[in-house]
Amino acid sequence: MTKKPLNSIDQLTEAFGYIFEPALIAEIDKFGTWYNVPSQSTFIDVGQAIPGMPLLLKGSLKIMREDEKGDEILLYYIESGDTCAMTLTCCIRSSSSQIRAVVEEDAIMIVVPTEKMEEWIVQYRSWRSFVLDSYNSRMNELLTAVDSLAFKKLDERLWNYLVDKVKITSNTELNITHNEIADELNSSRVVISRLLKQLENNGKIRMHRNSLEVIDF
Repeated sequence: MTKKPLNSIDQLTEAFGYIFEPALIAEIDKFGTWYNVPSQSTFIDVGQAIPGMPLLLKGSLKIMREDEKGDEILLYYIESGDTCAMTLTCCIRSSSSQIRAVVEEDAIMIVVPTEKMEEWIVQYRSWRSFVLDSYNSRMNELLTAVDSLAFKKLDERLWNYLVDKVKITSNTELNITHNEIADELNSSRVVISRLLKQLENNGKIRMHRNSLEVIDF
């Protein structure tokens, strides 16, 4: 948690002003709790009580799912102006988190308390539309993740993963290890290293120590 910034209204308006009316922006600023979370930090963990509905103003989060063995798989990313549908469900049901939210880039977010989230659904049409649209967007991303697992070969999934990461970070050089990629794609380091070498031989990436550069996407 961090102290509310002096320009909090300006930050909220910049990220969500195209969606929410000024009255709702003011209420979010009044009742929300501000968080400033550094990269690679876990903001929400599996089994944790969710403090409320997070609205991301800056940075990005990756949403992971964990099985009973502790293996993880990447579900989708959240960017500025987004929220997480999985947390919405948990808030409404007052249940613990079923996902892990890890900060991909340094993030600034404001967390709306559950009681206000429900109150605003009735009070503000823009909030209701935002919640429903968020559910729809995240559901489509979940279906894409399921389709990728069920129908795409690992080399396709790996390439899509790298391209998505470049788009999220706005940087073609990715500071990530083969082990980290393997964990997020629920594969092994040996297999990922072999596929990355194939991509390098095909001129799509350039590998460095603990990082790689996507040069053709």
